[in-house]
Amino acid sequence: FDPLFDNDYGQYESLPADMREALLAGKPPYDGLSAAFVSHSHEDHFSPADMLRFMRQHQALHLFASEQAVSDFKQANGFDESLLARITAIAPSARPQQFTFGDLVIDAHTVPHSGWPDRMTDVHNLVYRVTLIDTTVVHLGDSDTKDRHFAPQAAHWKEKQIHMAFPPYWYLYSENGKQVLRERLKPGQVVGIHVPKALPDNEADRPIEYRGPDLFTIPGETRDIRVELKDR
Repeated sequence: FDPLFDNDYGQYESLPADMREALLAGKPPYDGLSAAFVSHSHEDHFSPADMLRFMRQHQALHLFASEQAVSDFKQANGFDESLLARITAIAPSARPQQFTFGDLVIDAHTVPHSGWPDRMTDVHNLVYRVTLIDTTVVHLGDSDTKDRHFAPQAAHWKEKQIHMAFPPYWYLYSENGKQVLRERLKPGQVVGIHVPKALPDNEADRPIEYRGPDLFTIPGETRDIRVELKDR
C-alpha cells in the first residue's frame, strides 16, 4: 500500500536508500510481488517515476489506484501504454467497488481526504479492504475520520472480519477516528501509519498523549497478523 513516494514534506520518514533500492529492484523480501495499491495521488504517497520503474521490474505486478493517480502516472517520462493492461483505475463512487486478482478480493471505498469539508475536497482518496484467502486487512490512506463517510455502508463493513487495520495515526487520537474503528471496522488489530518522524520510536519517550496505540515508526518493521480459522 502506497509503497513509493518521493516527498516527505519534511514531516514523514523517507524510505532508507537501501530499502528503496531493494524494493525497486525486486530483491528479497520484495521479490515475487503481485499487487500494489495507491490510495491517492499525493507526493507523500505516490511517485509516478518510481512506480514506473517498480512495474517494469515486477512484471507480474498489478496496480490498483485512483483514477487521479493513474492520470498522473500516465504523465511519467517513459510511460508505456502497454502497462495499462496491468492497471486498474478506480473512479470515485458512492458505493464500494469490488475487484478480484488471483487469490485477492479487493473492495475499494471512496472516503474523502482528511480535512474534509474544509480542504482537500478535490482529492480522490481510497480505502482498501483486501482479503487474501482467510486474511483481511484494511488500509485507509489519508481518510477523513468522520463516521458519516462509513455509516452508509455499515452492512458492507459487517460482511467480513477485519484482522488488521492500518489507519493514519490521527485515527487513534481523535474521538471520530476511534469511533469508526470501534463501531464500523472493528479490526482484530490496529497499527497506526503515516506517523510524523518527530514522534520518537520509543513509546516512553513520546508525549503522554501519543502513548498507548501501536504505531509504525521504523522503516521495515513488521507485525504478525493473528487469524483464527473457523471450522467450515
